[in-house]
Amino acid sequence: MTRLGLEDTIAAISTAPGAGGIGVVRVSGEDALRVADAMFAGRRAPGRTPGGRFLYGRVLDASGDVVDESLALVFRAPHSYTGEDVVEFQTHGSPAVLNRVLARALEAGARPAKPGEFTLRAYVNGRLDLAQAEAVLSLVNAQTDTARRQATLGLTGALANRVALIQSRVTRVLAAVQAMLDYPEEGVPEEDRETPLALAAQDLEALIASSRAGQLATRGARLALIGRPNAGKSSLLNALLGYERSIVTPVAGTTRDYLEAQLELAGVPITLVDTAGLRDTDDAIEAAGVRQAVALAGGADLILHLEDGSSPREDAALDTPADRTLHVRTKADLPPAWADAATLPVSAVTGAGLPALREAIRARLLGDAARGEAWLTTERQGDAARRALGHVQAARALPDELATLELEEALRALNDLTGRDVTEDVVDAVFRNFCVGK
Repeated sequence: MTRLGLEDTIAAISTAPGAGGIGVVRVSGEDALRVADAMFAGRRAPGRTPGGRFLYGRVLDASGDVVDESLALVFRAPHSYTGEDVVEFQTHGSPAVLNRVLARALEAGARPAKPGEFTLRAYVNGRLDLAQAEAVLSLVNAQTDTARRQATLGLTGALANRVALIQSRVTRVLAAVQAMLDYPEEGVPEEDRETPLALAAQDLEALIASSRAGQLATRGARLALIGRPNAGKSSLLNALLGYERSIVTPVAGTTRDYLEAQLELAGVPITLVDTAGLRDTDDAIEAAGVRQAVALAGGADLILHLEDGSSPREDAALDTPADRTLHVRTKADLPPAWADAATLPVSAVTGAGLPALREAIRARLLGDAARGEAWLTTERQGDAARRALGHVQAARALPDELATLELEEALRALNDLTGRDVTEDVVDAVFRNFCVGK
């Protein structure tokens, strides 16, 4: 890991940009205590302080002038976030103070930390596995309580524990199959092969089912409202939001450009996209809006296809993927002109049908994963779980003497999931998404 520069002492501002009551500058590495001694003046030097202690004093610049009053929190290796000696300076949170404290740490011998380098050191030093490191990033970026909860579960090792159980089952079968090769006449009993493999496959399927939900809870979902002019798209957007965000008029074609609004639904941060009405038109501006609506629907995580239930039904304006589309019959407060059990009746005026629509959106986005624990939250984790499942299923279909390779590959994929056996390129790809200071 020398290429990563882990032998250096690093420093960074670890609180969010902007002014605040308190700010933190973190220093980590084998020379962290020496750097801290050079810049901090108090009743005791950080280098002579046991781990887990606060010191009160002042950060001084190279000429001895006071930069700011400060608390210095000392951690001794390996009992720190990074597993190294760490000192955190807590000062007033103005950008001027924090930048000067950081500059002083760099003058004293530290170098600027790279994005995610503190957490990278925690991973390299065995304080976190790769799934826990990804949970740290998810926790930093969490926008909803669901995302926070899943990140916290991942950080506590709940995901690693689920994976470890699967690994133990696959390892048990691998050991039994390899023992059978020495005594082929005995074979492998079902309780030592089929039963644990079936349970491993079941657990992997449950993890994979959580993958999409985990990613949506972390990054958010885009939900596009499409339909013909006056289908009630803008009215429904306002009703879902609970306030008037989009202009509503009886004039067809009022919405020509798309409009976005944010809300949280079932623990998922959602971007609602109100689009132009879909119809043939000679108006160049409106036609551009229609093309844009089709493109937005194509890139959405979920599409609400709205049809006016109070007017004679027209052919669907857009052929949308069934697994990403909910069909909604709007204006349910008016006498119905048609009915279809496959559509959800909703009234933006009275609110009738909105709870059922919200539940349908939740079910489409999260599925059964909403009732599970420790979701997969990244595409990398989902890919590793799918590869593991493929190898487990292949092993179940093979005779004992041919299953060994598939079982070994399943274990490699599970190791990839938690980061036990990954390349530096994979590690780099994970940590480049972190902010500096974490």
